[in-house]
Amino acid sequence: MGLCDGKVVVVTGAGRGIGRAEALAFSHAGASVVVNDLGGARDGTGGEDDDPAADVAREITAAGGRAVACKLPVHTKEGAQAIVACAVDAFGRIDVLVANAGILRDKTLLKLDLESWSAVLEVHLTGTFLCAQAAAKQMLAQGQGGRIVTTTSVSGLMGNLGQASYAAAKAGIYGLTRTLAIELQKHRIYVNALAPIAKTRMTEDLPMFHGTSSLTPEHVAPAAVFLGSSLAGERTGHVLAVSGAQMYAFKVVQTSGKFKDGDGVWTPEEIADHWDSIVKS
Repeated sequence: MGLCDGKVVVVTGAGRGIGRAEALAFSHAGASVVVNDLGGARDGTGGEDDDPAADVAREITAAGGRAVACKLPVHTKEGAQAIVACAVDAFGRIDVLVANAGILRDKTLLKLDLESWSAVLEVHLTGTFLCAQAAAKQMLAQGQGGRIVTTTSVSGLMGNLGQASYAAAKAGIYGLTRTLAIELQKHRIYVNALAPIAKTRMTEDLPMFHGTSSLTPEHVAPAAVFLGSSLAGERTGHVLAVSGAQMYAFKVVQTSGKFKDGDGVWTPEEIADHWDSIVKS
């Protein structure tokens, strides 16, 4: 018996890297998998003659699993709905969505153009929203709950040089994940996020990945399977980070702060005087 026997899982951005590893891991756990990917370069261009989703689906079926490829965009309403429909048409339902699709167009603020900014937010943030919405509606219609795994990033939670668009999109996914966890819990749809650090086509030129072989997509995939399985129970709203063999959680914390002596409004000078007491935990 596999951990995900009988489950139908949609993984977006599953043609390469982390998404591919997640699709293979879910299949190994017994799930039927919809492999979604438009193909193309990591900046989102091209892809007309490129179909990595089909390659991964063939790899799964050759190993005895069940998979279909789905070459549709995540960032349009029609595309997101069609991706979910692909799961229903092929396997009768959807139980898990892993929203992983993304592109990169890294530039510092002063060099970043609006078109690149918008493209990155569309694929990461709007794509996650639209696919989650379409999946949740289908899960609700099925009446048996479900699980959604989003993909945020350390860049979105901590910031990173040259990644204004990517970080903004990933920070948005964090907020979206937390909100969906609140809204969908009553329907037994549990929503959690992964914040992976792995060497992939998207990240291979970053200095931190030079010379390392310990930060792989295969380290990340089991965390996705856990969050998409019954082992996760009713856990929802969490951000699980994976960095090679290390796993940890990201949380937004509030400091103890400081109350102003007496009633009244803080002055800017008082804020400066008490800065350390305000910001330290």
